[in-house]
Amino acid sequence: MNNCKINNKTWVTLTMSQESMQQKAERGELLRMTAEVVAAYVGNNSLPTTQLPDVINTVYGTLTRVNSGSVIPINGHARKAAVSVRRSITPDYIICLEDGKKLKMLKRHLRTVYGLTPDEYRTKWGLPTDYPMVAPNYSKQRSAFAKKIGLGRSAAA
Repeated sequence: MNNCKINNKTWVTLTMSQESMQQKAERGELLRMTAEVVAAYVGNNSLPTTQLPDVINTVYGTLTRVNSGSVIPINGHARKAAVSVRRSITPDYIICLEDGKKLKMLKRHLRTVYGLTPDEYRTKWGLPTDYPMVAPNYSKQRSAFAKKIGLGRSAAA
């Protein structure tokens, strides 16, 4: 009977040791990914050294939650568009889904205010790849002006 208890205790110790090794491996992988993400961020953005620990903690915490399968809310709640996608395109302007601003050209606004490319914006909001970044009437106006000044014609030989 004592042998059985010893064996059970030994088996439990081995199991706990194996779990501990797996947790250490996962933690090591999360730390490696955190280092990669932070290095990429710092390589492309100006950041005071005093903020670096906060960035590291935020990235590590986010990766830990993703790894555990937790849902990550944005600012504590699900992200909602400022207007519906259908209403965001009008003849004279495009409404930004991020903040509801009416713009003739959306691309520059997205880049300067939110740091998003048009493709990232489309992906974030689930928009089709042909979703316009310029208001239709403004595009027609620019096209007409370009034709008026002779752009788009081949040079005379």
